[in-house]
Amino acid sequence: MTLSSMLVSRDLQEISVLECILGGLHIGVDVETHPDRARAKLSRSKIDAMIVDSDLDGAADFLRELQNGLVNNSVPVVVLHGSRRRNAGKIQPPSFEFQKPISVEQAVHTLSAARNMILDGRLRYHRQPLDVPVAVSCGSRQRVPANLLNLSQGGVGIRAHKALTTTGPVKVSFALPGTKLSLKFQGEVAWTDKQGNAGIRFLQMDCGMKRDLQLWLEQRYLTD
Repeated sequence: MTLSSMLVSRDLQEISVLECILGGLHIGVDVETHPDRARAKLSRSKIDAMIVDSDLDGAADFLRELQNGLVNNSVPVVVLHGSRRRNAGKIQPPSFEFQKPISVEQAVHTLSAARNMILDGRLRYHRQPLDVPVAVSCGSRQRVPANLLNLSQGGVGIRAHKALTTTGPVKVSFALPGTKLSLKFQGEVAWTDKQGNAGIRFLQMDCGMKRDLQLWLEQRYLTD
């Protein structure tokens, strides 16, 4: 799933640079040359990130509207500051900002941070469907064979060969599909049913494994 952005600018050189960088970050870009047209489009569609050239006429009013509900609060707003100084009035600091002319290194760093902010918000509620074997250990001896049904930042959904009876801590391990990585973590059973379905919430995971899981979820989210 490609992320989306809107760039409000009429500076062709800056547009070209940003389109190239955004494309490399798997972020689609819709270019508008005037705040009025951007405003009208936002009323009909949703975007993941907003990039605004402060040199445009009407940019200050447009930024105020963005901060007052024209886009969701979770949408990062990136402001390009040029040489023209305008009275912006009461505008909150944007999520990200950088100066023109654009430094490619700075733009990559800033837009990568914006991308991570978008993905963090998306993945917080995303469950990646799966169907792979998973080992669930309840206590010191009882090992329950099961299949992994979905995976998220916060836990897993499984279907065990028999209904889980434990409500205490469990240990879970499985191979991360498409990689040579094996994830192992401690969790707790959040819910179960009589068919063997269960949800297990992460309690403890090694920092390296947590990062591997995050990167894997990001990659799957962007390519599915």
